[in-house]
Order: sequence, then structure tokens, then C-alpha cells
Amino acid sequence: MELALYKREHIAAWRESGLSQRAYCREHGLNAKTFGNWLRTDRQTRAKIPSLIPVKLKPAASSEQLLYLRGSGAYTLQLPVDISPQWLGVLLKCLD
Repeated sequence: MELALYKREHIAAWRESGLSQRAYCREHGLNAKTFGNWLRTDRQTRAKIPSLIPVKLKPAASSEQLLYLRGSGAYTLQLPVDISPQWLGVLLKCLD
């Protein structure tokens, strides 16, 4: 088994187990400090992965169809509804 997959499977199993890290490691014959390093690396990796945010689309009240994207900050982006999905994808990656 690939080492990265082995680590991810143990991390997922630990999260579902409800056990403390130490108890899980003892039960599975793992070094607790090594397992802690796996978790730290996993958290850092997950922090770098952009996540998708649910978006609700509402029909525009005016005759001009517009798409509004509201960010977690204080900005709202107003775009035409017929905007290219590819262009929008690139834009969202840049905003991340």
C-alpha cells in the first residue's frame, strides 16, 4: 500500500473512531508522535486546498439578467448571467 494512502486511511479511521490519538495509536501499533506529525501535515495540506462555497442564484428583478457573487468580506461582484463558466472558474481561483 502506498504510504500516503496508508496515512490518510489511518487518519480517517481515527477521526471516525472517537478515540484519543494516543488510544488509537496504541490500538493500531502506531507511534503517537509519528501519527501527530501525519495529522499536522494533513491539516496543512487541507488548508491549502481551496474549498467550494455554496452559491444561491436568484433571478434578477430587472430585465437585465445579472449574477451576484457575494464574498465573505464586504464585496459583491455583479456579472452578466451569460458569462463563460470557464472564465468564471478562473476568476474564482484568483479570488481564493
